[in-house]
Amino acid sequence: MSKPIVFMFSGQGSQYWDMGKTLYKNNAVFRKWMLEMNDLVQNKTGNSVLAHIYGAERGRNRFFDQLDYTHPAIFMVEYALVQSLKSIGIIPDIVAGSSLGEITAATVAGVMDIETALESITEQARIVQSTCHAGKMLAVLYDVDLYKEAEILNQGSTLASVNFDGHFVISGASMEMEEIKSFLDSKGIISQFLPILYGFHSPMIDPAEETFKRVLRSQALRSPRIRMVSSLNGQTLTHLQDDYFWRVVREQMQFSKGIQQIENSHRSIYVDVSPSGTLANFVKRNITRDDLACFSLLTPFHQELKNLDDLQRFLQGTRV
Repeated sequence: MSKPIVFMFSGQGSQYWDMGKTLYKNNAVFRKWMLEMNDLVQNKTGNSVLAHIYGAERGRNRFFDQLDYTHPAIFMVEYALVQSLKSIGIIPDIVAGSSLGEITAATVAGVMDIETALESITEQARIVQSTCHAGKMLAVLYDVDLYKEAEILNQGSTLASVNFDGHFVISGASMEMEEIKSFLDSKGIISQFLPILYGFHSPMIDPAEETFKRVLRSQALRSPRIRMVSSLNGQTLTHLQDDYFWRVVREQMQFSKGIQQIENSHRSIYVDVSPSGTLANFVKRNITRDDLACFSLLTPFHQELKNLDDLQRFLQGTRV
């Protein structure tokens, strides 16, 4: 039996200018889906995501962090890449998302259609921007026990995600997060702010709860048609409650638990379908076996065509 293929989808913080542009220029399937989804977003919000991420005017803003563009852009790039993979016969057996990437995973699993997914994403961005105060998210390269031990961390921030032993993300108000960053710098602990303007996975997002839940209650969700593993609890989902995608933005992400759950049942092939390849790095840190097969496709270095070719060659070799 062939090893199952796992598609992985990341969320906020993985975006960057021109992500997927090489595929947009050279892959007809990717371009078709990007154009179709851009029309859906533009009809709803008036924003052209493609003009924003690929256009010349983007240079006016150093950071790609405006939520009403980054939210749909991440989903669009991930979903269009999935369609490109499917067109060459690479189909997932399992999907796993983290944070916003859970919506892409659910859409690929058949829980919702792209119109519903994009409505959830664009409405989430609109509601957060109109109801929540600005915040920051900080990735910390250190054992997560530090969060429990250092009062400045556990009193001034919320533990947003645990990605592997030695890497976690905290979330909170801007002033407190700047103080935490200075504390970590003084201890020689590596940390980096993510390109996110809001404190997801923390009480900073609570003002959006009632309105966003009302949007979610209006949407019909189906049971996943392929195996979907949650980064909330590491479990396989057979049914999603209507508040699930609120919990995905508010509660702590535990991507490592989901990967371990997959690995415990199958030695799988992992394909990072998100913009930056971050989840592939997380998998490599969580799984230590010598025969691990893990691929990232999109990178800021625009090696997508080579990476796709490498993946296709590998899969052809494993199925001979």
